Amino acid sequence: MEPIYTQKFLLNDTHVDCFGRLKPSSLLQCIQEVATIHGSALGADYDTLMAKNLFWAILRTRVQLTRLPGNGETITLKTWAMPNTRAAYPRSVAAYDEQGREVFRAITLWVMMDASSRAMVLPAKSGIALLGHVEGGELAVPGSLVPKVMDNSASRRVCFTDLDINGHMNNTRYFDWIYDLLPAAFHREHPVKEFVINYLSEAREGQVLDMSWDVTDGALQVEATRKNENPEEKHHRVFAAKLLFE
Repeated sequence: MEPIYTQKFLLNDTHVDCFGRLKPSSLLQCIQEVATIHGSALGADYDTLMAKNLFWAILRTRVQLTRLPGNGETITLKTWAMPNTRAAYPRSVAAYDEQGREVFRAITLWVMMDASSRAMVLPAKSGIALLGHVEGGELAVPGSLVPKVMDNSASRRVCFTDLDINGHMNNTRYFDWIYDLLPAAFHREHPVKEFVINYLSEAREGQVLDMSWDVTDGALQVEATRKNENPEEKHHRVFAAKLLFE
């Protein structure tokens, strides 16, 4: 199998927002799709992993956008697995328009999870090895986002349509929740140009996530937690994100 996988996406009404621009959640879905297809071709498909009681989960994502492509455009994504670290599997993605101009670049950090214990499994113990490749120009893996006190808050319950095949809230749905914190009038004037999101723990159906957030100097920062079943223990951090807008 070639170290680089390429796939075209024709953007339609399901991919874009009310202004006809690619939704970041749809962008993440495209990234997830090419990563899944390429991973399967490299021998790390869902069935193979589940036979080992394992599944993939994303730990961190960073995306830099040149522009948000629009409805009716065809974009080409290319992806490649990078050399794994001691704990995780980095994967790079670059996307281009029909003229060959880059529209965004991303890096995702994947980990292997035990399907029963929901604990992380190190690459050396997973039995899964991917052929690492370096193109040059890859984004740096983002660091952790430090919790901070923020002025605004909102709560939302995880529902059936938020869930994926692993039985938890899909990473792309987090981004829809984040975008819903700000009104359409803001998004119309301020397209996103870069974002980082940390996936910190699972969110299951019925759980309520408490989100705190602020917009400062063109940046939206969001922190989401869920209440611990033991009221004497700290809340679990579920995800954290930082978005930069034009």
